[in-house]
Amino acid sequence: MSRNNAGLSTDRIIIEALRIIDGQGLRRLTMRRLGDALEVEAMAVYHHFPLGKEQLFDAIAAYIIDLDRADPDGEAAAEQDGEDGAAEEPEEEPVDLPWDERLRAWAHRYRAALLRHAGALQLLINRRPDTVPALRSTELLYAAFAEAGLDGGAVVSAAAAFESYVTGAVIREVRSRGLESPSPAALDGRFPTVTALRDVPVDHARQFDEGLEALLTALVPVRA
Repeated sequence: MSRNNAGLSTDRIIIEALRIIDGQGLRRLTMRRLGDALEVEAMAVYHHFPLGKEQLFDAIAAYIIDLDRADPDGEAAAEQDGEDGAAEEPEEEPVDLPWDERLRAWAHRYRAALLRHAGALQLLINRRPDTVPALRSTELLYAAFAEAGLDGGAVVSAAAAFESYVTGAVIREVRSRGLESPSPAALDGRFPTVTALRDVPVDHARQFDEGLEALLTALVPVRA
């Protein structure tokens, strides 16, 4: 393909950008490096994203949280996550499932999507959830909690807590696998409880499921 002949789609650009982010980190993504990976001139990328990198970042964030979209790397990523102790991405949740099963399915799929592209988490944190994929998720959460018997502000608060739990759990898991501080603090008498529990094995998938169940119970108490 000629470097001046784009032959591109926005999805192909986003997918290649995510490969760079996943493999090298967000800071390594430049329009020139992306063009080289796509074997086109950088201007061909600008043809699809005329406002530049920030417009591309917006599209990447929307792409990651679009749980209805088939990720071309999803199968391989799910297998790798399974080996690392993370839950494999479940299949799309049927709309006829009970409200709590729909919420569990969404939580696991959202967690899998965020873990798969953990290098791009910053893009989600800094952007409003006002895209179609984001609103689709909000609709699912609101409808499920409304079906559970909540209404008005209780629905909004429950959905916010539920999404915050999933996002926070992912951030905590990603940090635990990140780079060690150049000057880590010694585990000594200042931190007696942490020191005593330092050898307890951490199963992130199990912790996630246990926390999810505790949260659901707290958000929607069983009515007598």
